[in-house]
Amino acid sequence: MASVNTYLNFLDQTEEAFLFYQSIFGGEFIGGIRRFGDMPPQEGQAPMSEATQELVMHVSLPILGGIHTLMGNDCPPEMGFKLNVGNNVHISLSPDTRDETKRLFDALAVGGTITMPLQDAFWGAYYGSCTDKYGVQWMFNRLNKGDQ
Repeated sequence: MASVNTYLNFLDQTEEAFLFYQSIFGGEFIGGIRRFGDMPPQEGQAPMSEATQELVMHVSLPILGGIHTLMGNDCPPEMGFKLNVGNNVHISLSPDTRDETKRLFDALAVGGTITMPLQDAFWGAYYGSCTDKYGVQWMFNRLNKGDQ
């Protein structure tokens, strides 16, 4: 089923922030808290510091009875992230099909900037991100289900 979620980026405070949100909204994290140290080694990437390995790579917390999900991660500078107030929120879309994901991504990227091309990601999704011509940041995370 298609969905829209809010994605929040933090500088070393994601776990603290999400534990705070969990204390307010209740519920459980979907799939637990995933850390950068859980990632397989990436070609050409220098080894991560122990501190970076402990940072949050991804966390999801359903809120409001599950009709919306807050998602988030830390943005370690050593991995190329540059967090500024204002760039720490993305609209995250999970369209119904791979074709719809590509159509929406391509349309929103026109006149904007592709920050990560659509590609099959190691976590089993067709993933990409872009900033549209108005400065709005979009993430696409279509779980691969063998469809086109």
